[in-house]
Amino acid sequence: MSVSTKRVNAVITVHKYEPAAYEEPTEGPALTRIHVEESFSGEIEGEGVVEFLQAARPDGSASFVGIERITGKVGGRAGTFLLQDSGTVEGNIVSGEWFVVPGSGTGDLAGLRGEGGFRANLGEGAQVHLDHWFE
Repeated sequence: MSVSTKRVNAVITVHKYEPAAYEEPTEGPALTRIHVEESFSGEIEGEGVVEFLQAARPDGSASFVGIERITGKVGGRAGTFLLQDSGTVEGNIVSGEWFVVPGSGTGDLAGLRGEGGFRANLGEGAQVHLDHWFE
């Protein structure tokens, strides 16, 4: 059986960005936990809260992973779901990929699956997309 996916696009606006170092070695990447609260507008509408774990190298580049709960609507269907993120910071560009955590959808978003990504200039709203389907 083939799965029919639909792409939705949105913009993220960050409202809270709270980094907290949890290990700062004398050599090698520093480890930071970052709490972020943001909103989505476009074909994904709603609020998101995410915890990132980031490894920042001395040159300013970084790699990160995170889990985000989004409360809102995807294509007009309301509920909540989780996204699992991974990405990089290179220069002033933040980019990465994400996927819907299987089984995390609630309400009209029960059964939501999908994958997508994001890209932003540091300090600006991210352009995001999600190619999704329902199980």
